[in-house]
Amino acid sequence: MLLEPRHESCARQAEALSLERPDAPTLRLLNEFQHRFPLTHAPFAEIGMRLGQTQQWVVHALQRAQRQGAVSRVGAVFAPHAIGTSVLAALRVPPKDLERVAQLVSSCAEVNHNYQREHVYNLWFVATAADQRSLERRLREIELQAECDRLLVMPLLDEYRIDLGFDLAGGRGACGLPTGIRNQTPRSLSPEDKALIAALQPGLELVAHPYAVLARRAGMSETACIEFIQAWIEQGVIRRFGIIVRHRELGFRANAMVVWDVPDALVTTFGLRVASQPDVTLAYRRRRCLPQWPYNLYCMVHGRDRAAVEARIERLRGECGLSHLPSHMLFSRRCFKQRGAHYLTAELASYV
Repeated sequence: MLLEPRHESCARQAEALSLERPDAPTLRLLNEFQHRFPLTHAPFAEIGMRLGQTQQWVVHALQRAQRQGAVSRVGAVFAPHAIGTSVLAALRVPPKDLERVAQLVSSCAEVNHNYQREHVYNLWFVATAADQRSLERRLREIELQAECDRLLVMPLLDEYRIDLGFDLAGGRGACGLPTGIRNQTPRSLSPEDKALIAALQPGLELVAHPYAVLARRAGMSETACIEFIQAWIEQGVIRRFGIIVRHRELGFRANAMVVWDVPDALVTTFGLRVASQPDVTLAYRRRRCLPQWPYNLYCMVHGRDRAAVEARIERLRGECGLSHLPSHMLFSRRCFKQRGAHYLTAELASYV
């Protein structure tokens, strides 16, 4: 057996520790600019001024965090169903087939998140597409090629807390206020809309003038590009614009999806209660998939260790009046894929 050289092992441990405990300026950068990212000609220079750092420091810090995996991208989180459609799906995969099926699912351009979770339905993924027909076609292909039992498909019905960022300083999980009840209607996209969305999906370039680069990729002026993004934020099409962090690489490795079977007449009441809890990062209602899956209320709780997350979930059940309802905790075991949603996979090559 080959042993890793001691100095390389120590370097890896030191790098992991630096990710989990970033220095004060880096922590402020990653925490404060998940929201309200500057829409100016030189956003990284403006961030540097606010942090007492140079533009070069900001760009280099983000490049380093991205290389280390702590930052996914800098860019937009689109509201669910605002510019396309998405769904949560799950498969019951025999352990011997898990690697093969996980690789199959992750290879699909429509899949942005793919996790192994602790349940008989052990592979959970989110798929997005420009329209319902394209999404259903891809899901049928996955189900056939996976050669497992029936694919569970759980569309989003109501959102109570979605994509509010991650509080790294307080360690409390989600940032911001609960979303409330929102249901976006897919908008009709103009050629300009599609061009900008396709260019924006991978995130901003980490350069001095990222909007100028984005505008060239989208075939418009920098001013128009910034105005489009600002309008989408104001209209709620973009839910959040800023630094998208990866919580696992920053030390929040305990990740549990909690589900409840709530009477339909009460699900919104309980959903808003759950969404108001500071440790909850996501809360929403999804359609049941009967008879296999009776649950309709979901939330996510993250923490640095499993015991703390389990204890918090037990308190949450009591505080929200959910202790009497059927529920299940599904901790994630492995992350096979995590990236921003790509709604315009078919059109991407035409605009970038």
